[in-house]
Amino acid sequence: MPAAGRRVKAGKALRPPNYACAVGTFVQDVLTGVPPWVVYLAVFALPFLEASVLLGFVFPGETALIFGGVLAGQHRVSLTTVLVLAVLGATTGDAVGYAVGRRYGSGLQSTRLGRVVGEQRWRTTEDFLQRRGGAAVFFGRYTALLRALVPGAAGMAGLPYRRFFAWNVLGGATWASLCVLGGYLVGDVISRYISNAGYVLIGLVVLAVAVHLLRKRRSRATSDQSAH
Repeated sequence: MPAAGRRVKAGKALRPPNYACAVGTFVQDVLTGVPPWVVYLAVFALPFLEASVLLGFVFPGETALIFGGVLAGQHRVSLTTVLVLAVLGATTGDAVGYAVGRRYGSGLQSTRLGRVVGEQRWRTTEDFLQRRGGAAVFFGRYTALLRALVPGAAGMAGLPYRRFFAWNVLGGATWASLCVLGGYLVGDVISRYISNAGYVLIGLVVLAVAVHLLRKRRSRATSDQSAH
């Protein structure tokens, strides 16, 4: 028995560490450590700030919605609350963006933030709005750049608010629900079937988003330097 015990211990000592389990446990600890009120605040605030202060030009708001959906799928936050806050944040943020564009008109492009966006991006958004009309408010939801700029551009172009409101509510409700429910399904699958491997996947997705944003910032800085 002692010899057998030594062989078992030796086998355990020679077994390679389970890095996937370790990483999964770490990501799980990070997710479970976030208080629900922080999740709710992020789910509302990030979509709201996308168009109202052009945050979507830097950071896509769907990241918070998917994250909230994942936690709802694991029953750490309320799915209903996340959905309601996501839709409210998306629609009210675009309404503020529209009002800012209506108030300042083309002068918005001359502000410090408007100059950071760049003339080419404004022109692309205006062309998209001219081609699609009010429907641009709906279809623009599914591109981070257009989601941030179309509401302000619609206000600058004088798009009637009733038409903007209808497309805004339809687009905001559809986009926010898809993001949250997509994250909810992922979270439910992770909690039921995948366990630690799923948390590794979430970590990789977050890392990929961070790398993508970093590359976009570097390329933007390089283009600005070459322009000067």
